[in-house]
Amino acid sequence: MRGQAFDRPRFGRFRGRPVKLRDAIDQVVGRYPSRFAITVFLGLIVLFTVLFTLPISSRTREFTPLHDALFTAVSTICVTGLTTVDMSTHWSAFGNGLVFIGVNIGGVGVLTLASVLGLAISRRLGLRAKLIAASDTNPSRIHTGPVSERQAIKLGDVGGLLAAVAISAIVIEGITMLAILPSMLAAGYDFWHALWYSAYYAAMAFTNTGFSPNPEGLAPFETDYWMLTWLMIAVFLGGLGFPVIFALARGWRNPRRWGVHVKLTLTTTAVLLVFGMIMFLLLEYSNPKTYGSMGFGETTYQALFMSMMTRSGGFSTVNMHDLYGSSMLVSSMLMFIGGGSASTAGGIKVTTFAVLVLAAFAEARGAPAIEAFGRRIPADILRLAVAVVLWGATIVAGASIWILQLTKMPFEQVLFDVISAFATCGLSTGLTASLPPEGVYVMAVTMFLGRVGTVTFAAALASSQRRQLYKKPEERPIVG
Repeated sequence: MRGQAFDRPRFGRFRGRPVKLRDAIDQVVGRYPSRFAITVFLGLIVLFTVLFTLPISSRTREFTPLHDALFTAVSTICVTGLTTVDMSTHWSAFGNGLVFIGVNIGGVGVLTLASVLGLAISRRLGLRAKLIAASDTNPSRIHTGPVSERQAIKLGDVGGLLAAVAISAIVIEGITMLAILPSMLAAGYDFWHALWYSAYYAAMAFTNTGFSPNPEGLAPFETDYWMLTWLMIAVFLGGLGFPVIFALARGWRNPRRWGVHVKLTLTTTAVLLVFGMIMFLLLEYSNPKTYGSMGFGETTYQALFMSMMTRSGGFSTVNMHDLYGSSMLVSSMLMFIGGGSASTAGGIKVTTFAVLVLAAFAEARGAPAIEAFGRRIPADILRLAVAVVLWGATIVAGASIWILQLTKMPFEQVLFDVISAFATCGLSTGLTASLPPEGVYVMAVTMFLGRVGTVTFAAALASSQRRQLYKKPEERPIVG
């Protein structure tokens, strides 16, 4: 309108009247999407930390120490599942409600959450906001926009993706809750406790968190294969990633139309699941503290359950401390890989691992390019995958050294819990609960970097790419 209009900010400068809040948010989202995503998660962690410290959140109506409240907030928002307090006895109904809400908020993904918040504030989903949401499936879109390969989520489908995130979470958690409710009633809980525990377990399974609301944990359900199977189904679906769920919902009858991302995620997930089951079956079959007293069929099922949960589920029917060292190493490997991109799982992601394996095979065959399912994977995706793995390995190494120095605990236990924190898995040898406050803070930072850092780091790398119109002289160093 004439006489009242103001110039929109250019290059961050304001002229005339100050812009509205939503315009300022749009500018921040457009220019610094990764920073906006990190700010969103940090804000949620600060908010939940304050709420967890309040007496109303604890069952004893006492203030919770800051390090325990912060750790619980980070573990909740980052859907990790590690804890320094007894989740079933320390928190009040209000505190448990915070945990339930927090894991569902954190489970939707870093950049997807930032996009939803930007949409709620600005009341529109512009191109840049779509790029932010789509970068959860392909971080290179932060820089390049629409890409040529058949991606799981196209920019025109981002609005549908954001709706699918909420719908899939509600539907899958609701079905899982109703499915395991009979198991809770059969275990002797009254109806209202059984209903609450069922909803809690369903949310923890789909978000790949792994908290248990009852003091006994999964101990009463070790042989309840009905409940354990439904927990595995929810963990599996949550670990696939919202883009894969969205793509399967649209075209499950026509696998030929699935994109490379969907096929790589499904194939690699299945291979790793079977690999983990076989390894746990072979390595733990004679362990009297885990599967040694079980028959072959029961051991096979429990090995499958363990393989699924080490991918990021966080539930366990055995004590991780009782595993053989070889099994702990296999568990650490599976946790480090994690689940699918834009999923509730953590780790470096299965597609990152798949790209590296394909690159190794391509190099061994002398192939000029990386190929999968009749498509060529560009070299910049390989560079991105290498950078993500190095970022993850650096975080794990740094945190492990720090924890080892603080606690002087055995290396295999420290490495296991640190990888579990980085991969937001939630399995523990018992080390995390015994850490001093300094170690708790280190693990909290590890969880945050594992959940937020991998995606935003990849996005930042992709957005920092620049065109170069010349090439420098080539020279080959000796490698290997």
